Amino acid sequence: MRQLTRLKEEAELWNGLARRTADLLGLLELAVADGDERLIAEIGTDADGIEHELESLRLQLMLGGEYDRRSAIIAIHAGAGGTESQDWAEMLLRMYLRWAERRGYRTSILDLSPGEEAGIKSATFEVTGAFAYGYLRPERGVHRLVRLSPFDAAHRRHTSFALVEVMPEVENEIEININPDDLRIDVFRSSGAGGQNVQKNSTAVRITHTPTGIVVSCQNERSQLQNRETALKVLRARLIEIEEEKREEEQARLKGEHVAAGWGNQIRSYVLHPYNMVKDHRTDWQSSNTAAVLDGELDQFIEAYLRSTLGERVAQG
Repeated sequence: MRQLTRLKEEAELWNGLARRTADLLGLLELAVADGDERLIAEIGTDADGIEHELESLRLQLMLGGEYDRRSAIIAIHAGAGGTESQDWAEMLLRMYLRWAERRGYRTSILDLSPGEEAGIKSATFEVTGAFAYGYLRPERGVHRLVRLSPFDAAHRRHTSFALVEVMPEVENEIEININPDDLRIDVFRSSGAGGQNVQKNSTAVRITHTPTGIVVSCQNERSQLQNRETALKVLRARLIEIEEEKREEEQARLKGEHVAAGWGNQIRSYVLHPYNMVKDHRTDWQSSNTAAVLDGELDQFIEAYLRSTLGERVAQG
């Protein structure tokens, strides 16, 4: 039902834009025929508004991955270099929080380990909103900073590294549906110390879940019904544990192979000295407005990366 609702909303959005465009075209024909310049100017303003909406939707058309619509969990780790890298990690944290704020996403710091003198050793935070993971996925990798160090008494140039990990948020609740046909239920008499039966009636229950081979049993309760309910509760807990392990494995796959935050692995360089330049090494997209980028203006880099991988995704699809 959630997927159906989302698809209906998306279809209505595009159908609404189509209707508004058709109405403006019809109105424009009448305005031109009447020579109404004031109305023509108003129609131009409305057309600019539609064009702006289309521009904001353009990036979403590039986000067709399985998890792209989900919220995101970001982890930032300072690389080798002590205070320099820890300060750089904190700068990156601020950059992404500012980016999320600009886009209207909610953010929440989940874990933060401060540095000894300044900055942070690591931070994990959540970005909540539609397509957060799709937009932030291109930021995964090593980020390199070159600047004159504010922590060096000689004010020498330093290079710092930090690793950014991006993961899609998983569902909070895991639903476990147990098919009764998948259960083999055996009853037997409860046994006491030494193996002797302590009850004349068969109240103990053993449940075997045939798809997984999990076997659980309970004989603590006095009634067979109570033991059965308790055994089912244990079975559900075991199945949830297995499901959690699967999700953790999926998270590890999405997180990708561990990459050291150091030379040769960077996806993007931020140079503040001897010149100002931010360059993405995967797309060669660059900007000289380093202050704006570090203040959260990342859409140009994200869009460049998504465009560069669009052809690959189409071919794989």
